[in-house]
Amino acid sequence: MDKLIIFDMDGVLTDSEPAITQASLETLEEYGIKAEFGDFRQFAGMGDDMYIGGVARLHGGTYDVSMKKRAYQIYIETAAERVKVYEWSKPIIEALYNDGYKLAVASASDYDKVMCNIGCIGVDERLFCAIVTGSDVQRKKPAPDIFLKAAEKAGIDPKNCAVAEDSIAGIQAAKAAGMLALAVTTTFDREALENAGADYVTDNFTVLPDIIKKNMN
Repeated sequence: MDKLIIFDMDGVLTDSEPAITQASLETLEEYGIKAEFGDFRQFAGMGDDMYIGGVARLHGGTYDVSMKKRAYQIYIETAAERVKVYEWSKPIIEALYNDGYKLAVASASDYDKVMCNIGCIGVDERLFCAIVTGSDVQRKKPAPDIFLKAAEKAGIDPKNCAVAEDSIAGIQAAKAAGMLALAVTTTFDREALENAGADYVTDNFTVLPDIIKKNMN
């Protein structure tokens, strides 16, 4: 029976939050909004419309989709220097693929940013049988829609899916989808992730293939 491993992107495969935050800061400043780096944390995992728009509104501004387009432009232009790829990302993707698992990416970010990050990781996008992004679903995390869409595109029953996540909203979405929720403490601490409903929490996803073998067979 096929099993699907669904990866969130930011905080799971790439440490791109500082890069998109910096790009968003620079964008909002161009629009006359003076934000701070820490303003963005509360909107982590909710999609970039909320990530940028939430902070814009926090400072009395009005969000426009052109802000996100500009932030993505800055992000992609600077990704090679600003986006950090976790040491485990490429090895676990290749190991799970070679072990016969189906793989998907489900990220609240938009397609261009997700594909940019896959390029930074250095794996062939064809290793993923499904790539679902924020524009593919109306309801964002913590709603389960993005993970259910990934399972649907991959042709796998949600109960045979595991989700690799780093955010509270992402863990809640995975559990709402009826999937195994595996968390890494790159963004939130262990207690917060456990309280969100994570089935397993680790500080390092190098062990992810072993966790999946023990919990999905």
